Amino acid sequence: MLNLFKKKSKSVEVLAPLTGTTLSIEEVPDPVFSEKMMGEGIAIKPTTDTVVAPFKGTVKMLMPNSGHAVGLLSEDGLEILIHVGMDTVSLEGEGFEVLTEVEAKVEPGDPLIKFDEAFLKSKEMDTLTMVVVTNPGDFQPEQFLTNKEVKAANDPIMVYKK
Repeated sequence: MLNLFKKKSKSVEVLAPLTGTTLSIEEVPDPVFSEKMMGEGIAIKPTTDTVVAPFKGTVKMLMPNSGHAVGLLSEDGLEILIHVGMDTVSLEGEGFEVLTEVEAKVEPGDPLIKFDEAFLKSKEMDTLTMVVVTNPGDFQPEQFLTNKEVKAANDPIMVYKK
């Protein structure tokens, strides 16, 4: 009888927003991410140039002048930030194309940001992409799938329990 009022936990999967290799967030050479100041998460060394939605949800934030980052809210209430590269904000949008807009409803695989890898490398910018949870609140990290080859919108990279 007591179990009737017990809240059931639910797992929330975050799919890869890029095809590439996952790394622990602690391996990111930027302390803002490696020391988890932005939140817990994972990094991806991309082999493709288009960031896609990793779950069904809503675009909540875009960096309009730089295009290097996007914030999303899942239908389950998990909020993430996808940040392409390190110090890429300094490019002021050069090398980035925003493919969505704030408040857009997205499905897994919907394109969000496209970046010019050759241009970024010519500016000595790393394309390492961080995916961090910005509102852990009721969510507990359950699994981080590091050191794996992942396919965008297909393979999970993080699992959180609500």
